[in-house]
Amino acid sequence: MLQSRSLRFALPVLLAMALLPLGVGGYILGLLTIGCYYAVFAMSWDLLFGFAGEVNFGPTFLIGVGAYTAALLNHYWLWPIPACLAVGSLAAVIGGLVLAVPALRLTGPYFGLVTLVAVLMLQNLLVLFAGITGGEIGLDLPDVLSIDETTNYYYAFGFMTVTGAILFGLSRSPVGLILQASGQDAVEAAALGFNVTKHKIAAFCISAFFSGLAGGMLVFYFSTASVGTVVDIAVGVNVIIAAVLGGRRTIIGAAVGAIFLVAAGELLRPIGQLATFVVSAFALVVILFFPGGFLGRLLQDGGRE
Repeated sequence: MLQSRSLRFALPVLLAMALLPLGVGGYILGLLTIGCYYAVFAMSWDLLFGFAGEVNFGPTFLIGVGAYTAALLNHYWLWPIPACLAVGSLAAVIGGLVLAVPALRLTGPYFGLVTLVAVLMLQNLLVLFAGITGGEIGLDLPDVLSIDETTNYYYAFGFMTVTGAILFGLSRSPVGLILQASGQDAVEAAALGFNVTKHKIAAFCISAFFSGLAGGMLVFYFSTASVGTVVDIAVGVNVIIAAVLGGRRTIIGAAVGAIFLVAAGELLRPIGQLATFVVSAFALVVILFFPGGFLGRLLQDGGRE
């Protein structure tokens, strides 16, 4: 791992991000705080797609289950934030298991379709029971992570760094190699004696845990949980684009892509709805001509990543 070029690329970037509060204001820190949470979403998605080879079209199902579980516990029963986050993460893992165990029996695009339908069902449930969930308006939370932008930033930055280290280490471990082999050729991996389904379910659970935890932390940062923030399909599309832009099967690249997308969207805000078109067009060009993504392109001639 220490010989990885992508890791050597990440360390100075992380150092610079750690020192950012010394030189930028609350607006930039707030933007990067959101970017860090989206980075966790994208890295979690990359573990499942980049290594296990399963296209999850509905990452916001896992994010939403974790976020709304934590939000409901805090709103109605005033549970402390750590307990809400723990139960929300567990709920995301359970939801992921309920979804993954039957879905992984399917082949081809059907797994992706199942995950997409799961998001639509969750959206409808949240709107249908608006009296409990707040529906499209959202659910206000009595607690918040912090009222200080610097503290919020360090919460998000530290969480992103720890999550990235865990997922990056896992991707370079024997388990990650088995996942990669399973994603490339499940039949051959099974013939070599590996339990492909077990490893893919494990990857889904890990992805669900970090997605649910990040979703919970995000709603406690906003102090509100809404469909448009954590469950909307557009959020899931941004997560997927971020992972592909940064570089599939790199983990670190997914974080780079997520922060880039959040920053680009904010910088182009003055042009209104055209901003979405510009960002989408740029993403399309990168995907078509640089399928390895930002980090993949940077490291493609440098030997071992």
